Amino acid sequence: MHTRRRLLGLALASATLAACTTTPTAPAAPSPKLLVLVVIDGLPMRQVTGYRDQLAPDGFARFLERGRWFSDAHYGHGHTVTAAGHSVMLSGAYPQRSGIISNEWRDPATGAPVYNTGDAAYTYLDNPTAPLSGTSPRSLKVETLGDVLRTRSPESKVIGISGKDRGAILPAGHKGTAYMYMGETGQFSSSTYYMTALPAWVKDFNAGKPADAFFKKTWAPLLPESAYARSVPDGQTWQVASGNGNRLPAVMGDKMDAPGPRFYGNLLASPFGDELTLAFARAAVTNEQLGQRGVQDILSVSLSSHDYVNHAFGPESRLSHDHTLHLDRHLQAFFQFLDKEVGAGNYVLALTADHGFTDTPEWAATQGRDAGRFASAPSLALVNAALSAKFGVDKLARDFSAAGLLLNEPLAAERGLKFADVQAAARDELLKLPGVEAVFTREQLLGSDTTTPYLAQMRKSFDPTRAAQLQIVLKPNWIHSYRPGGSSHGSPHRYDTHVPLLFWGPTYVGQGEEKARVEIADLAPTLAGVAGLPAPAQAQGRDLRLAPAAR
Repeated sequence: MHTRRRLLGLALASATLAACTTTPTAPAAPSPKLLVLVVIDGLPMRQVTGYRDQLAPDGFARFLERGRWFSDAHYGHGHTVTAAGHSVMLSGAYPQRSGIISNEWRDPATGAPVYNTGDAAYTYLDNPTAPLSGTSPRSLKVETLGDVLRTRSPESKVIGISGKDRGAILPAGHKGTAYMYMGETGQFSSSTYYMTALPAWVKDFNAGKPADAFFKKTWAPLLPESAYARSVPDGQTWQVASGNGNRLPAVMGDKMDAPGPRFYGNLLASPFGDELTLAFARAAVTNEQLGQRGVQDILSVSLSSHDYVNHAFGPESRLSHDHTLHLDRHLQAFFQFLDKEVGAGNYVLALTADHGFTDTPEWAATQGRDAGRFASAPSLALVNAALSAKFGVDKLARDFSAAGLLLNEPLAAERGLKFADVQAAARDELLKLPGVEAVFTREQLLGSDTTTPYLAQMRKSFDPTRAAQLQIVLKPNWIHSYRPGGSSHGSPHRYDTHVPLLFWGPTYVGQGEEKARVEIADLAPTLAGVAGLPAPAQAQGRDLRLAPAAR
């Protein structure tokens, strides 16, 4: 009886919302039984539309041809990395509020390393737990849509699944359950934050050793060679050749005698990593009866492989192009599974990415662009040498931390130095380094200036309790790099902020392309509206069904 009253209330809420607006895409039906968020780690929007003529009929095309999609969707924060993006999606809150400023950072007080989902109080189940492993959402300062749902409906289920711990934990929020791929064992596991033992269905899934089924399998191009003329050929000197090599076809576990940690880790940098993750997602839908129990549920599936591929080979590469097409076919199969298992009219799909990607600098240089790699260690040494010469104190700069340079404020105070002087001098030295576009001080980031380029974006990435005092923006086509090859992301430039924002579920979200500029912070309020729920408390976005106009 309680469930019937709740569903009736949600239906009335949707009807009232529809009556208050003239927007033709406002929902006129009861809320969906299941909300499904699919995240493609490291997928720029330009790759979705750039290969549109080669897509399968029911993968990405389901959204582009029969869904509602926003062709100019961006992240509003400046440090565009995996954890930050995943924290925004279902909270609607930028890192300035969520505290998830990066994948990792250094504690401003001590300089100690911090991992975004690290929590030493918890361990992985049936798997080793290395220091700084992602085991809980403790560092996430805000609630997610799943937290809102489970507060109102404790019997609802919120499940996050990913090849990366942060890709599972952050969308699942504080009250959901996260399952992540274990690169040492090829299993999916969770942590003691969520449960004391894995469910029987997870143990059964792992007992079947599904990762081992890909041992010696070949990643071969999906289409004839001529179909890849728009992409950069394999085997370039800047494409990382470790892992599975940098040419197709590539054999998984080549020159290995048996599956082991190196094989399981390398599997993620191939189409088979996504295939395995989606197989686990299917098992979760079936065994947890998601969307099939008379209450509303949320499933988040973050597919990590594209990020690994783009890091190794660059988004301009034939390998990335082909990986996108394989991914598209895997999505098609997953969506058709949901149609049968949950019912095509019973769920809503949303698809986005956590960040875009920069072209490999060496490739960009061949196209006449100013491009390069910003190396942290030598840059830190140069800044410290200059500060030491000026102030007579060594190591006033601790290290680079997230998007910034962390200065040793306690040391400056101990030596009687004015911190403002140290900060200004460090800023001046950073601006002399090749590839640096802008450097913002803590005072600028906490101020109200809205006209200086990049400042508003970097402000949304800045939590003063966790971030370095100086925040750095590199020039376009420059990347932070720790190795001589591959590419990266993390800037406020368009190629890193412009990602897909796609919806399917015509009864609930409507159809057609929207060309107005929107932000990924709008995703959580939009799904909240679809579900008949209030938006998460710290959300900074809006319901796109009601306000699609440009900002």
